[in-house]
Amino acid sequence: MGTGIEYVRGDATTPLGKGPKVIAHVCNDLGGWGKGFVVALSRRWPEPERAYRQWHRERAKNDFGLGALQLVRVGRSVWIANMVGQHGMRTGSKGPPVRYGAIDAALEKAADRAGELGASVHMPRIGCGLAGGRWELVEPLVRTRLAERGIRVTVYDHG
Repeated sequence: MGTGIEYVRGDATTPLGKGPKVIAHVCNDLGGWGKGFVVALSRRWPEPERAYRQWHRERAKNDFGLGALQLVRVGRSVWIANMVGQHGMRTGSKGPPVRYGAIDAALEKAADRAGELGASVHMPRIGCGLAGGRWELVEPLVRTRLAERGIRVTVYDHG
């Protein structure tokens, strides 16, 4: 089935292919960074965590919040898209912390920025780890916001 999304085994922090690349992932809205995919990001680059923590710290005067996107340059043609798509950090009475509407809004912003940069977008199965989301609900958002706009998307399954 041609979804316009390529699935590969590998590590999204070492994106495949040529040209500019945006590595997209989902963050929570509490300023917490330290579990899941962000650990792999921080092992490679200190900038995304530093930028995210500052963005959260200064949230009274910026756009930090559900659905927001922060693009952090980590190389000549590599950017990390910190996307706020998770409310809180753990599953509780209100269900899992994933917020599909926020992921959708952030993906739309990511598509605009990737388009401006002429970049492909690389990601793990966003929102489906600690956020507790289901890929069958996230994948259509990725397809609609990115792939159907002609942006090349690669999804990495680790291991």
